[in-house]
Formats: sequence, structure tokens, C-alpha cells
Amino acid sequence: MYDVIIIGGGPAGFTAALYCARAKLSTLLLEKMFSGGQMATTSSMENYPGFEEPISGFDLAMRMENQARKFGVIIKNEDVVDLTLDSTIKVVKTKNNIYMCKAVILCMGASPRRLGLESERRLASRGVSYCATCDGAFFSNKDVAVIGGGDTAAEDALYLARICRKVYIVHRRDSLRAAKITQQAIFNTKNIEIIWNSVVENILGEEVVEGIEVKNLKTGELFEIKLDGVFVAIGHEPNTELVKGKIELNSRGYIVTDEGMQTNMFGVYAAGDIREKPLRQVITAASDGAVAAYMAEKYISENTW
Repeated sequence: MYDVIIIGGGPAGFTAALYCARAKLSTLLLEKMFSGGQMATTSSMENYPGFEEPISGFDLAMRMENQARKFGVIIKNEDVVDLTLDSTIKVVKTKNNIYMCKAVILCMGASPRRLGLESERRLASRGVSYCATCDGAFFSNKDVAVIGGGDTAAEDALYLARICRKVYIVHRRDSLRAAKITQQAIFNTKNIEIIWNSVVENILGEEVVEGIEVKNLKTGELFEIKLDGVFVAIGHEPNTELVKGKIELNSRGYIVTDEGMQTNMFGVYAAGDIREKPLRQVITAASDGAVAAYMAEKYISENTW
């Protein structure tokens, strides 16, 4: 039996694992795919503290994994298929094994919604991005498009407008869904142009993004816009299928926690993008992981086993 089992090997999971291991807790980290999660798909990161030169998300993930292993974290690539969280001893079942522990930290993350285009998949990290604050600086004085019409899309457009030469917002409706004050800021920003009632049919370019093909939903007209980057901002989907009906989720499917990352179940914590939060970045995920580990260690030490 382990003291702590961490599900998910992104920045939240590895930070939690590091802090747990340094607190002398026996720690198992389970990751079904590859270390780093969404971070590992980022080709270059300039905003993670401590790195004067950009570092790739994959390289940072490997450093996090090696550091966790150094302090004794056991890391296994296994897909968790079921959890028992409402008992004192938690049970984690994978496709091949059953593990028991005193505390669980959920770090399964969230996945950005995709447009579903082949060209989107092919040009990911080659001009297609899902994080304006992560990648916007790479498009300084260039032309970009933001896809979406909600708060995230509007805020991304305003952020990019301070960096980029021109920002197009492509929205399938005839009005934005963002907050009114944000909409007004959009309308008052000269280098933002809104393409109403339209969807992206294709992203152009072989090696890097060179433009988009747009369809007007009212007229059926197809037209192209030459640009250098596409920021998809149509929302995220929390990876909470595993815990539905087991712990409290909010209306959007994110795990509800307090400031200590505690869920509504004793001994169960959540960290990173899987919980509701205003900013989803590597640094905020790592922060969550550290807090969750600290609270898990406190929970274990204060209870009789």
C-alpha cells in the first residue's frame, strides 16, 4: 500500500509527486500516455520561471520526471479504469493492477476542444495554438486569427492585439458571447477585425500556418485570409470521466476544491487544469500540485492508520 497515488503525469502531477516524496511519503504516479500532458506538446516555452532561454515542453517534462524519480517516486505508465474514493483506504484500479493508498491526488488535466480538421492536427505547434498567453510572443508583429466568441476568445484577442499586427476573430454567430465590457474593448481595438457568421473550413500551409479558409454560414461564400497563426479558443473539456458520480463536479464538469485542493471527499485532492481556475498555465498547475501534496501529507500525518 502507498501513502499517496497521483493520477496524471503533467506539471501538477510531477510537482505533487516531488513534494510528496520529499516529505518521505511512499508515492506512486500513474500516467496512461506520456509524461508532461499538454505541456509536452508545446514546442517552446518562454514563460516558465528559471529558464532564460526557451525550453520545450517535452524537455521540461523529462526534467520534472527525472527529478521526481531522484527522490523515490515510482512512475508507471498504466491507464486507470476505476477508483474507490469513499473509503478510508482508497483503491485505484488500472487495466492490469489494483493499488491501495491513504490519499489520492487527481491531476488528469483538461483538453482543449479542437476544430476537428486534419490540417489543425498536422499544424499543431506549427502555427496552431490553444494558448495565447503561452505562444502569443512568437507572433510579434504578425497576423493571427482567434477562433471562438466567448470570454476566452475575446480575452485572447485583446492579449494578442498588444503583440500582433492584426488579429481576426472568426465567430460562427452574429454576436460575441463574451462579457459586455470585454466586447466593448474588442470593438475599440483598431487592429482587431471580427469575421461574423463564419467558420474555419481549413487551415492553409504545409510546414507552417500560412492562412485559413473561411466559410460564411449565411451566404455559403468561401474565402481565404493570409496569416501566420491560429489560436483555437472554443473551450476546454476537463478529463473527469473517471470521477463522475464519485466526487463533486461543477456545472462545467471541473472538480470542485477548496484552497487546499481538497475535494468533497476526505483524502482526495485535485490539482492543475482538472479543477476550476481562472488561468491554466504550467506554473499554476505546479503550484496546485505543491499545495495538494502538502495537504495530503498533513492529512496522512494527522490520522491514525
